[in-house]
Amino acid sequence: MAKPPLDCSVIWIYIQTYGVQMSSAAQKKAIESHRSRLAARGIVRFEIQALEADRELVRALARKLAGGGAEAGELRRAVRQAVAGPPSTGGILAALRRSPLVGAELDLERPREEGRKVDL
Repeated sequence: MAKPPLDCSVIWIYIQTYGVQMSSAAQKKAIESHRSRLAARGIVRFEIQALEADRELVRALARKLAGGGAEAGELRRAVRQAVAGPPSTGGILAALRRSPLVGAELDLERPREEGRKVDL
């Protein structure tokens, strides 16, 4: 059974509707050059997921942080502090104090042994 001919108008509508674009070699090279210049400045591309309402906020934040300088440093510290929440205190000591063995009368003394004699 032969396949029906491909309807190019359907493909064109798909391309127009969904924004599928074919890049020429020159466009690909320009994008590659642009991204390599950004990488040389220490800027990388990544994807995040956020609410539509926060789109401009996230973009503005990224522009400010990428700009560098004292303002970017202050903003970076403020965002880190806001995201991190309150600092945890106590660490390992607090964990040991919460142990179920707290208050148990354990004999932790070990007998002192001199070891054995070995002929070398």
